[in-house]
Amino acid sequence: MTPDETVTEFIRRITSHDLDGALGLCADDLEYDNVPMETLHGKDAARQFLAPLVGDEVGVDWVVHQQVAAGDLVMNERTDGFQFGGMRVELPVAGLFRVRDGAITLWRDYFDMRTFETQMAGG
Repeated sequence: MTPDETVTEFIRRITSHDLDGALGLCADDLEYDNVPMETLHGKDAARQFLAPLVGDEVGVDWVVHQQVAAGDLVMNERTDGFQFGGMRVELPVAGLFRVRDGAITLWRDYFDMRTFETQMAGG
């Protein structure tokens, strides 16, 4: 797969609740930089963080509005949606991915924490 196809498939697997499949597209030493949060290193750390967000009991729909690729870099603009019981959270996200030898080595998402916190508080 091309880097563009790898990222597209990664997001498809996330929204299909296939966390193991999604992380199977990542390098063991994945750097997951979820700005403005702490950077995570390795697939196991990413799995621990993501499991509660993409489990079967959570609705997950990430809509990619635009995506561009240049060499091993892929950037996209998305709306990441999560349904926690009766609460819906939608976050505008800008993502940057680096894909080397068919595996995602860097996944950096930028989002506004205040938007997330306000929606989680019901406002």
